[in-house]
Amino acid sequence: MSAKNRTVSGALGGFLGLVGMSAVAGILVTAAVAPAVALSGMAATNTINVFDSLPEYLSIDRLSQKSNIYASTNSEDPVGTRVLLASFYEQNRVDVASDAISQFAKDAAIAGEDPRFMEHGGVDIQSSFNGAVQTLAGGGTRGGSSITQQYVKNVLIQKCEVMTDADAAKSCYADATKPTADRKLREMRLAIGIEKKYEKADILRGYLNIAGYGGTVYGIEAAANYYFNTTALNLTLPQAASLVAIVNNPVKFQLDHPDSETNGAANGYAANKVRRDYILDEMLKYDKIVQADYDAAIAAPIEPVITVPSTGCQTAGDNAFFCDYVTKVLKNDPTFGATEEERIDNFTRGGFDVYTTLDVDLQATSVAALNASVPKVVDDWNVGGVVSSVKVGTGAILVMAQNKDYSQDPAVQATGTNYTSLNYNTDHAYGGSNGFQPGSTYKVFTLAEWLKEGHALTERVDSRRKSNWGNFQDSCNGVQNYDNDSPPFNPRNDGGSSESNPNYSALQATTGSINTGFIGMAKKLDLCGIRKTAENFGVHRADGSVLDQGASSVIGTNEIAPLTMAVAFAGIANNGMTCSPIAITKMLSSDGTELPIPKSTCTQSVEPAVAAGMQYAMQTVMTNGTARSSNGATSPRLPMIGKTGTTDSAKDTWMSGATTQVATVVGVVNVGGSNWKNQRTHTFFGKQASNVRHTIWPKIMSAANAKYGGDEFPEASSSVINAVAVPVPDVRGKSMAEAKTTIEAAGFLFVDGGVTSSEMPAGTVANTDPAGGAASTRGATVTAFSSDGTGVVIPAVIGKTEADARATLTAAPYGFSVAKTEEATADKAQDGKVMAIQPGVGAVGRPGDGVTIVIGKYTEPAPATAAPDKKNG
Repeated sequence: MSAKNRTVSGALGGFLGLVGMSAVAGILVTAAVAPAVALSGMAATNTINVFDSLPEYLSIDRLSQKSNIYASTNSEDPVGTRVLLASFYEQNRVDVASDAISQFAKDAAIAGEDPRFMEHGGVDIQSSFNGAVQTLAGGGTRGGSSITQQYVKNVLIQKCEVMTDADAAKSCYADATKPTADRKLREMRLAIGIEKKYEKADILRGYLNIAGYGGTVYGIEAAANYYFNTTALNLTLPQAASLVAIVNNPVKFQLDHPDSETNGAANGYAANKVRRDYILDEMLKYDKIVQADYDAAIAAPIEPVITVPSTGCQTAGDNAFFCDYVTKVLKNDPTFGATEEERIDNFTRGGFDVYTTLDVDLQATSVAALNASVPKVVDDWNVGGVVSSVKVGTGAILVMAQNKDYSQDPAVQATGTNYTSLNYNTDHAYGGSNGFQPGSTYKVFTLAEWLKEGHALTERVDSRRKSNWGNFQDSCNGVQNYDNDSPPFNPRNDGGSSESNPNYSALQATTGSINTGFIGMAKKLDLCGIRKTAENFGVHRADGSVLDQGASSVIGTNEIAPLTMAVAFAGIANNGMTCSPIAITKMLSSDGTELPIPKSTCTQSVEPAVAAGMQYAMQTVMTNGTARSSNGATSPRLPMIGKTGTTDSAKDTWMSGATTQVATVVGVVNVGGSNWKNQRTHTFFGKQASNVRHTIWPKIMSAANAKYGGDEFPEASSSVINAVAVPVPDVRGKSMAEAKTTIEAAGFLFVDGGVTSSEMPAGTVANTDPAGGAASTRGATVTAFSSDGTGVVIPAVIGKTEADARATLTAAPYGFSVAKTEEATADKAQDGKVMAIQPGVGAVGRPGDGVTIVIGKYTEPAPATAAPDKKNG
């Protein structure tokens, strides 16, 4: 705003307001500083020329201000329902408008620092002259600066303080504060320029907002908050005078050292009181206050109420780890600046209000569930409990909790393993953790690849335990084989369970979390394809390295952050559309301008039809599988998908799942050290440690279901669920090796059923079960029996006489032992003839086996009897 035009009056103080009077200003300024310049022998004319050549423009940059991070109780109205998590600053300042500052503070500043402020044009000649005389007498620049000059000095110092180069900042500060006449001349010139451009009210407001009030407290609003737990607008007269007193000499007059001998509680903050009372005297002298107000203020004791602002995430309590994550986003995301240094500087100085996605209610439920189930400290076992929840379809982080107390202070951390600065829920770049093995929760990505490649849920695979799995296809790294690994690659489920079924279906393997079932599925897939599908769901290693894609990775050996898995499960629940995580919903500058923030990026990870098949299988995990406990304990119980995970020796245990609205991952993990425990043999609060995940997860999802609701998942198509029936190859007469190759090539599991009697050549396939030509689903077991070469086929003797049949059956090569039974027949042609034989014609037997022939015996039918007459009745 342009300054009001001021007329030149007879008073010396008003002449500098006239635009174009720089020469006159120079003359009078020369008079003011003459004693000082005289020491250098500089002529008055030269002084005028020097002054006139100095720049009069001073850019007033954004002040360093406190930035705040907020959560909300209402995602629809984050600003209106905000909850402060923490504040961050290098200078504790809140820039406020003029009408937000008490008139007492404004009047105290003018009366105490520059009584002729409203009349002069930037430089008070009388005060400057007096100051110059003092400079000459004392050897340094003393007093005499107008409020505008002080404002200029503070602006110049502020420019130094925002410099990122320490040496440059030090040099700048020295130049802005050096006690020399040329610095004073430059300051005066800039003050005159400021007065030409800005209204007096704006200059006074700027001065009160930029001034230092001791320590890291800057600006009248922060000072009112800090020293008296009030606002700049609500300052009382004595409070306002005490704060303005501090500006004169912050170290001497600040009020936060109650033990000070010269300015402490014991002597009523005597030093500050002397300066305060001087300011009150001046306010009365210049008619800023009346006598009664003066008397009351003079009599009022100085009673500071020191209120330390929340500084850093340690003040965020149970929300501290989420707060820490937000600061890492502000530091790492290029949305907030080109370099990390610039991003940090923008945040700590910018006066931003950052509104986040955290659901404080759901977070509180999660923290309570963790605290009730997982101790912060367990002997020498550094156990961790983690919870990450995200909103399906948006990527908004709703919950980020862990069973530890947050502290960045190494001295505090040394007091116990309950303290840490590591955020277990996030990647290393966003909290310091290197992640954890997710165990069987990772199997969902093999399931996704299985369905993508056209396999069905009911299709079966070779699920037998073995250490000779043979070759695995890998389109990225070439064929992989682990048969000669040491120790041998012989996967099984943790806890000693036995994979009893030799060919589980994909659905059974998912429901029961069968390791060999998933290795069998991987055998039919591309290991590189499984990795890429996981990456499509946003999955990556927490340490930033590339995902391992070996066969063991199928059952969850990559170290991954819980938040990453929560995002992936939300993608499955979102019909295959995965949305990257976001923590910030809105960001406002100090003037209320909305600033750009990182946006969630949503990607179709798999087609909806594939996602529907995944959802179908993962619902069975909840209703009939390994997550039944979590499902049963959730209320209200909505349609939910899920997957459990347990690493070797139950070192880490997981429960991950989602509704159509919220996805939650709960883990109990070893976070460091070698003294971890097997969770199956350890208890927390009387409950087996490996099962507490099924206590924590339902509590969180019960609250989420009640708040966010959820819908039915889409129906999976029949083709995704049901495997197509294909004919079993007819391999009779083939060698067993050839039969195995043929049967497995057709997609079936070959099983050697041993030797059976057959007319086929010895060692060849006698028959299969199911028989060749019968329809069966891919992956089903086909048992082949090899011939011993001794079998003979029962010949066709039906219709022969008993004698002929006996002769045939007992003769070589058959040599059967023949028994006979008779069966009545009304057909004379069947009399004495063979009507049937057991075993049947074509059946295989050995010589000496017994057979039974059935001989027809003619029986004359009984004569027919006449039907009785029907009578009317």
